[in-house]
Amino acid sequence: MQFMIVISSDEKAQAKATVEKHKEVLAAYMKYSAELKSAGVMLGGEGLESTASGARVSFKDGQRVVMDGPFTEAKEVVGGFYIIDVKSREEAIEWAAKCPGAQLGGVEVRTVMTYAK
Repeated sequence: MQFMIVISSDEKAQAKATVEKHKEVLAAYMKYSAELKSAGVMLGGEGLESTASGARVSFKDGQRVVMDGPFTEAKEVVGGFYIIDVKSREEAIEWAAKCPGAQLGGVEVRTVMTYAK
């Protein structure tokens, strides 16, 4: 079964963090990624740039609306993700609990939809 581990991020807290803290967190994510790869369960994953470089796209009255980041109304945003392939939801939760993001703010585990081919 495939699962996405969605990592929540507090951009305001990150902006206040020291260079040493950023290096510490990056090292923790690199170690976690290596563990996922070593176990053969990681299909993919990436960190995301801040919302300042992003955009939200929606439609209002049939017209496209683009809102450039940063998205100041959001306290937490998606900071990154992993896609893993494991035997059960419980195993996905175990891996999610080891993710550095779980200690830094929280992660969400979501089942990836599969479609008949």
